[in-house]
Amino acid sequence: MNKADLINAIADGAGITKVAAKQAIDAFVNSATAALKEGDRVALIGFGTFSIAKRSARTGRNPKTQQVLQIAEKNVVRFRPGSELADLVK
Repeated sequence: MNKADLINAIADGAGITKVAAKQAIDAFVNSATAALKEGDRVALIGFGTFSIAKRSARTGRNPKTQQVLQIAEKNVVRFRPGSELADLVK
């Protein structure tokens, strides 16, 4: 499912226009992004939790040249599915 499919599904499911569904999705994405940038978690009960985790620096290798590289430390977004979602997907 891509963003256009999600907009259509939300518009149909909620009985709203596609424009309103797109605005709602964009508002959620912007709010979640801002919260994650500040280091907060975004928890949607039953669906899952988005959080930030640090990926430590490590040594990597260029597969083409076999040259050893240092990969810098960085923050990554993690998603942990909620129990309801996990049960439905099984």
